[in-house]
Amino acid sequence: MNRVLPQPELGKTIATLAIIALSLTGVIGLQKSKINPNQETLTLEEYQKQAQLEKLQLNVSKGVPSLGFNNLLADWFYLGFIQYFGNGEARKHIGYPLSEDFFQLVVDNDPRFVDAHLKLAVSTSIFAGYPEKSVEFLKQSIENLPENPSDMISPVYPPYYLWIYKSIDELLFLGDVEAAKHSNKMAANLADKYPDEASQIVAKRRRETVKFLEKNPKSRAVQIGAWSQILYSAPNEETFERALAEIQALGGEIFLLPNDELRVRVPEWID
Repeated sequence: MNRVLPQPELGKTIATLAIIALSLTGVIGLQKSKINPNQETLTLEEYQKQAQLEKLQLNVSKGVPSLGFNNLLADWFYLGFIQYFGNGEARKHIGYPLSEDFFQLVVDNDPRFVDAHLKLAVSTSIFAGYPEKSVEFLKQSIENLPENPSDMISPVYPPYYLWIYKSIDELLFLGDVEAAKHSNKMAANLADKYPDEASQIVAKRRRETVKFLEKNPKSRAVQIGAWSQILYSAPNEETFERALAEIQALGGEIFLLPNDELRVRVPEWID
């Protein structure tokens, strides 16, 4: 016998499926924009109306239950963010104000989606100007990490990078040195649980960062290190250029290695 859903449950299911359908429409739109790149540039007013509609859709999405589709929804919202973040013309006109909305939807539906959270954090803090929101959502993600690192696999960045990016927001944008010290300590402790050499190097450097901050809370060397982290993992050209400019303004030196890889050096005279 077919099961008939109660009216409230049926309504929630339809609403959730509607969100998935809208998300799929966004993905199809993204593909179409790649096929037809010569689209007419919109006016500022048109970009603003487009952003208002997208904001409304995101707000509606926040109030709809996932009904077990959490990871799927997180993927759709992240794809929506990628489309939003990569729309250079729109971002040039109206900026990145919806970054925190995308971040909230992704972290609420999949708090362990580490790679997505790091990109959302950069957009939310650096470009949207909401570092406090970035810290809030990174903390939400951190609180949902398993105690045993082997219980979780992150394709690109290990989970301890959540603590590192949180420390960057706290140090560079919020000026909360004590919080940044704590985040670096926690990053080191978590990195220690990973046996690979790269993680052990990260743990060592995080502890060195804490020592620097204890001696000199306004250390430019530490700030250069924080911007270097952003530089090496920059999700787009704009982030790369911003990090490069900040490093040079602080006195850091940029070198290009024979294999075309960039390296940042902190001169000895930098405190």
